[in-house]
Amino acid sequence: MMGSVMDSYQLTQGDTPLLISMPHAGTALTPAVEAGLNEAALSLADTDWHLPRLYDFAAALGASRLEARYSRYVIDLNRPENDTPLYAGATTGLFPDTDFDGEPLFRDGQVPSKEEREWAKEHVWRPYHNVLAGELARLKARFGYALLFDAHSIRSRIPRLFDDQLPDINLGTFEERSCDSELSKSLQAVCAAQSRFTHVINGRFKGGHITRSYGDPASHIHAVQLELSQRTYMNEPDDDQPIFAYREDRAAEVRPVLREVLEAMQRWGQARYAKG
Repeated sequence: MMGSVMDSYQLTQGDTPLLISMPHAGTALTPAVEAGLNEAALSLADTDWHLPRLYDFAAALGASRLEARYSRYVIDLNRPENDTPLYAGATTGLFPDTDFDGEPLFRDGQVPSKEEREWAKEHVWRPYHNVLAGELARLKARFGYALLFDAHSIRSRIPRLFDDQLPDINLGTFEERSCDSELSKSLQAVCAAQSRFTHVINGRFKGGHITRSYGDPASHIHAVQLELSQRTYMNEPDDDQPIFAYREDRAAEVRPVLREVLEAMQRWGQARYAKG
């Protein structure tokens, strides 16, 4: 068996219009991918580490939460199924063969087969997107609109992908095509109201496949991506060991900002749709 269909995602339904998607938080591997990864790649360095823990306040907000269980090294849920590139320059695709630093992931001759990749499309990529679309439809049917927050994190320094150090908070709205411009302004105001963390909107990360595909303001579905610098809540490779460890001292500072961003989305939606 190539993998477990039942373990491809976890959905927790809430009772507000907000859905939080975490497509890169998974660490499960199929047998073929686990057997093929080289020793360095087995650390799964490009994972969006600890996001379910970081966002564990989502239940108190009444948000739905969709978490991937498989690693992006099996298949990248934030890439189109046809693997059309989303960004100019260096990037990774639907089936990554290098890490963010450009280093090979697989040992010679051990790249997963075409059949194994088709299995991943059928049993990992499509189920995640089917349930994502279904949950947004459920929320829109109930409330008249839906809010999608696509949660990501990334190392603060990756020279191959971006120059210098990444801002702490990187919001993406696909140049305000994935959400209403007033919602975008509201989130920018939240970030500008605090001074602890640097921020940018539609910088290096404008929103991946999920934000671009599901955000449809004309149909009352508003999508925002957040690419959070991992230095804000965990150890990075240049920190003291243990590598990739969650840092509660750091997380305690950034979580109130994350919560305020999500609450601002909810407030905006309530005000906008209360007007009819």
